[in-house]
Amino acid sequence: MNSEEEHATPAWLQRTEILLGEETLTNMKNLRVMVIGLGGVGSFAAEFLTRAGVGNMTIVDGDTVDLSNTNRQLPALHSTVGRRKTEVMAERMMDINPELKLTVRDEFIDPKSVKTLISKDFDYIFDCIDSIQPKQYVIVACKQIGVRIISSMGAGGRLDPSKVQVADISESFNCPFAQQVRKGLKKKGVYRGVTVVFSSELVSKDHMKMTDGSKFKKSFYGTSSYIPALFGLHMASVVVQEVAGKR
Repeated sequence: MNSEEEHATPAWLQRTEILLGEETLTNMKNLRVMVIGLGGVGSFAAEFLTRAGVGNMTIVDGDTVDLSNTNRQLPALHSTVGRRKTEVMAERMMDINPELKLTVRDEFIDPKSVKTLISKDFDYIFDCIDSIQPKQYVIVACKQIGVRIISSMGAGGRLDPSKVQVADISESFNCPFAQQVRKGLKKKGVYRGVTVVFSSELVSKDHMKMTDGSKFKKSFYGTSSYIPALFGLHMASVVVQEVAGKR
């Protein structure tokens, strides 16, 4: 019997165990996390969580890969254009951890679906939605039932990675997206108690384009390759640090 066979931790997680310890790794394996939205932020967040050893995950997205996603989204390749984002991400995540207990929900978020999605079955909900109204549905639903939520604010229009940070939503600033989210949440009685990842880098409307208003999205900013991924990294880091008792 070699040393790897004697070691209970899978070989691919042994370096994580050296850093976090066996108990934390066991807690990560038992964790239940839902990632809503598999765009530039959510796709990286889902992969980072998988590579960190989270054992139970649900991924939610109703979109297909578009060629325009290629500059910033993990599932987006020329070879995957037209495929379901959930399908591509599920393949990646199961290839990283074949023992992952993964639930796939290929659907867009609306007020009705939120009621069936959000439950106390989850330890964390990752809100990686890039539209304000559905994002508010998710945040309010999580607050109502007391589920821990980590929400991504606006990653578009930014270039400076040093400006990305984690804070309570009431402490976010220089983010027009977060401002609109806060405004809507206040009408629903939510003022604080939501952990967010945001950038304090100022954005310019010169880098903004309008849309046809479909899928609750009226506009979008140009994006860099690395800032959305960095948002996803920060979101995943909150979970790992909290489970390890370091945050």
